[in-house]
Amino acid sequence: MLSTKDLVFKKRSVRKLTERYVGPYMVEKVMSKNAVKLKLPASIRIHLIVNISKVMRYKKPVKRQRVEEPKLVEVDRVEKLEVEKILNKKKVQGVMKYLVH
Repeated sequence: MLSTKDLVFKKRSVRKLTERYVGPYMVEKVMSKNAVKLKLPASIRIHLIVNISKVMRYKKPVKRQRVEEPKLVEVDRVEKLEVEKILNKKKVQGVMKYLVH
């Protein structure tokens, strides 16, 4: 498992909701006593050799432990609303947000 402490995720805007560890990923080679080379997917764009402080051993779930899969979120159904009046607007992280009636 790889620690997400120093990783930057573009799609996750809230840091406290990010997983602490991602993976599991396979260790390809032990480079030295404090560095290992991981077999990472192409979607993770970091250097393959990481410090062992960023790696944690994967533990399988205990027998009869509930493992909940994340539920899918549907975003295709978007209601179209009619705006009578724009009450306020502000720019948050480069995106305009509107308060409407």
